[in-house]
Amino acid sequence: MAEETKDAVETAEAVVEETKAPLSKGAQKVIDMVEKMTVLEMAELVKAMEDKFGVSAAAPVAMAAAPAAGGEAAEEKTEFDVILVETGEKKFQVVKVIRQMTDLGLKEAKELVDNPGQAIRKEVSKNEAAEMKTKLEEAGAKVELK
Repeated sequence: MAEETKDAVETAEAVVEETKAPLSKGAQKVIDMVEKMTVLEMAELVKAMEDKFGVSAAAPVAMAAAPAAGGEAAEEKTEFDVILVETGEKKFQVVKVIRQMTDLGLKEAKELVDNPGQAIRKEVSKNEAAEMKTKLEEAGAKVELK
């Protein structure tokens, strides 16, 4: 929190400097007082102001950091597993498409088609996964990307 306080003060000073607007005497007094405070005192001041005014000095920082810290929710997924959910009526066509898209032999591709719910390919790019899904669905299969 101390770094956030320091960053907030530096940001406020930078904004004031950028706008070249002169500070009022009261605002300048506050800046001067804050400059002389220890980090602990600044943290206490920020906490007291947050409580008093019902605001959070960390909200803009937290919102900016949320996408990076959010992991999967924030990052776009780049690798997908192509899962065969249902084979459909045209098993032979699905086997044929699977063999074209993978290095599986006839026996392995047929076993995959006979036992849906398994990954046809794992960790493929978004475009490749979408292309595979389209081809398999054209052959009559139901496919899921995870």
